[in-house]
Formats: sequence, structure tokens, C-alpha cells
Amino acid sequence: MATIFETKSFVVEAFDKPHVSREEGGHIKIFPKQKISNRTEMSPAMAIEFIRLTMIVGKAFEQAMKNRGLEIMRINYHDMGNWAYKSGKQPVFHLHIYGRAKNAVHQPFREAVYLPDRSTGFYDAFKPLNETDIAEIRKQINIVAAEEKYQDKNWL
Repeated sequence: MATIFETKSFVVEAFDKPHVSREEGGHIKIFPKQKISNRTEMSPAMAIEFIRLTMIVGKAFEQAMKNRGLEIMRINYHDMGNWAYKSGKQPVFHLHIYGRAKNAVHQPFREAVYLPDRSTGFYDAFKPLNETDIAEIRKQINIVAAEEKYQDKNWL
């Protein structure tokens, strides 16, 4: 996974084995730096930081992928963790952010993201975000984060 952006408590990463292929909108994740199993374990300050970050990243991701030539129709946000139980592990909280492109074939934006087990081979041909996509997402995160709406004074 390639790191896109970091805050005090979170890391935004491009997922190297995406659930949505790059040409169908792409897939990124947000992980807390401190391992927790679900969002109820966040402190109030961490929860505020998380929500603000998801809003910034979602808006930036959509614009970045549009700038990269994809007709993004929607951004989906998913926190799950069920697959950890398959290997006897406890889930680690993380949020998936999916771009949903108008012309998507494998993950059509009008449908819920299809998430079969990795062993099915469904994702094998899916492409991760490339370095140019990641650079554009970083650029857009900085632009969005500078907007009045996302200034600290509006979130404390």
C-alpha cells in the first residue's frame, strides 16, 4: 500500500489489492495509527478528526479521479472488518473509500460494491491507483483541507 496522506491519528493509503479497479473509480483506505477494532473505541477528538478526514479525502478523491479522466458518479464509504474473523483474527478498524465510475462494468455504480472472498479470483485483474493518481489525490487533499469549512476553528 502506498501512503497518500497522514494526520495525527490516521493514515490514508492506496490499496494495492483493490475491491474497485482504478479504471472503475479506485479504492483507498483510512487506518487509525492506533489499532482499534471499531469506531466506538475512538476518543471524541479522534472521532472528529476521522469524520473531517473522511470528508476531505472523499471530496479530494472524487475530484482527483475526475481530473484523471474518470466520470465519477459517487463516492462510497465502508467500514467493515468481517474478513478478519475468517483467519481467527480480531478486526482492525479501517474505512474503505470507493470511487464509483459511470462506465464501470465489474463494480457498477448503481449497485452496491460486490465483495466476494478473495479466493474467488473476482479481483485478480483489478488495477490499483497509480503514482499519478496518488499525486493528484494528495494535491486535491491539500486544496480541500484549505477550504474554510475544514479549518480547525469550525471543528473544535
